[in-house]
Amino acid sequence: MTAYGGVEAGGTKWVCAVGTGPDDLETTSFPTTTPAETLGRAAAFFAAAGPIAGLGVGSFGPIELRRSSPAWGRITTTPKAGWGDTDVVSPLAEAVRAPVAFDTDVNAAALGEQRWGAARGLETFCYVTVGTGIGGGGPANGALLHGLRHPEFGHMRIPHDRARDPFPGVCPYHGDCLEGLASGEALRVRWGARAEELDDPGAWELEAHYLALGLVNVISVLSPERIVLGGGVLKNETLLPLVRANVRELAHGYIDAVELGDGVDAYIVPPALGDRSGVVGAIELGRDAAHMISI
Repeated sequence: MTAYGGVEAGGTKWVCAVGTGPDDLETTSFPTTTPAETLGRAAAFFAAAGPIAGLGVGSFGPIELRRSSPAWGRITTTPKAGWGDTDVVSPLAEAVRAPVAFDTDVNAAALGEQRWGAARGLETFCYVTVGTGIGGGGPANGALLHGLRHPEFGHMRIPHDRARDPFPGVCPYHGDCLEGLASGEALRVRWGARAEELDDPGAWELEAHYLALGLVNVISVLSPERIVLGGGVLKNETLLPLVRANVRELAHGYIDAVELGDGVDAYIVPPALGDRSGVVGAIELGRDAAHMISI
């Protein structure tokens, strides 16, 4: 059976896998340290796993996706210390000796959910992750969203009521963008506790409000058929129902769709693949890379 490789290259940890889909993955994970150490560990995993037909890499960003650019395959202006202008693709391609596909981690997760999870059968939907940072992506009319660069859902500007919340935000570029106000790092800095340790109902109500503001922007601009909402912050069991209620309230009946009314629970959903969406989607990117070479 032909095997493919996948890398979910996150800002906190990397997950590498070899297989064909969610039911037969051989995986490893390790912390994101320096580029040299992290890429070296990934290369060693694939060397030990044996030959693959293609490798997919879903990476934290921003990244350069234009094949025509000499910087293709690189992480660019990331706030992740030490990772700016890092060439991710070249050392991995050298290690696996196979075609490589490169995309954002959230686009990879969207692809995984479309092929195997909560977005099967859909051509226009969004995957949004809320973890250390906030990211989003997905396909429109069946093709993953690319353009000037790639979607940056986390850096959209949202209303910030400084009387209610004087917190300035943590984004080093924008301060109080969506990521600056509602990411896991924002929760930690604002409240002095990590998301998994935070039990203040008011904190989660504010978090849900900010996330809903961002999602209503996404709905208004992209009109997705469904939103898959994942990431470590969403592991708080009170948050998803609060987000759904806030989205319904903010939409205020303007868009005549049951999904923004009584059907909101089936419209904003958790990833069916759980924490594996990204690496399973990276396997799909690897399959696509191999197919493009073979045709």
